[in-house]
Amino acid sequence: MLKELAYYDGVWGTPEEVMIPFNDRVHFFGDGVYDATAGGNHVVYLLDEHLDRFYTSAKALGIRIPMEKEALGKLLTEMLQKVEGETHFVYWQVTRGTADRNHVYDEDMVGKLWIMIRPAVLNNPDVPIKVNTKEDTRFYHCNIKTLNLIPSVVAAQEAKRLGVQETVFHRGDTVTECAHSNVCILKDGVFYSHPNDCYILRGIAKQHLIKACYKLGITVMERPFTLQELKDADEIIVSSSSNFCLHVNEVDGVPAGGKDPKTLKMIQDEVVREYLEYTGKESMFDE
Repeated sequence: MLKELAYYDGVWGTPEEVMIPFNDRVHFFGDGVYDATAGGNHVVYLLDEHLDRFYTSAKALGIRIPMEKEALGKLLTEMLQKVEGETHFVYWQVTRGTADRNHVYDEDMVGKLWIMIRPAVLNNPDVPIKVNTKEDTRFYHCNIKTLNLIPSVVAAQEAKRLGVQETVFHRGDTVTECAHSNVCILKDGVFYSHPNDCYILRGIAKQHLIKACYKLGITVMERPFTLQELKDADEIIVSSSSNFCLHVNEVDGVPAGGKDPKTLKMIQDEVVREYLEYTGKESMFDE
């Protein structure tokens, strides 16, 4: 078993061993898309849904993935079996390909597939997090999981300096999503989620929160909500493929959330139950 495993265009090895050609367009333009999820008990969590989103993102940019969806799923699963540990971060991306630097490209170019798998630890959903807010200056294709992540990188670094765990983006007074998560709120027993438009990524973890709410009989409203609604919410929920349902207790240094722990706990328990059932793990955390 290996501690970490990497892959580029058919070559396997450790991250230190796998070499990337200088002319891969990712180096010049960030020209590619990616996806990621958790691995539990050497099972790629929600594999089909993540593959669907990955191929959708690539299609939106006209990038040709070098293998079919089923083959990629088998490759990810095979690689995961070879990495030590019980919980993993499973990441893959495709770049448009290799060519001399030029803004225009050959539309018949076949993409280059990258994969990285390493051990990981899932955050405890019972532990609250702090967030700050920031004007969303990203482009109008946030629904595509592109490799152009500089605004999110800048926001995440600023959050680290501030001693908070995440940044909530907003356009004017409308909340969109976080630097690397989705954000939803609970108010008066209703779950509010920004609709899946060009301003946010269609989060798979977010969709499973909504699924959990339907199962539990919690009303769901998919509509934009404001910064003030965020701050006044009974609970603020941050979700991603490696953090299924974290909750916020502070926004911009001001206490927030914590007013409907019963409903929050019901949702958290349901998404954790689904993860454990899917992966066959007995516990969310490794011994």
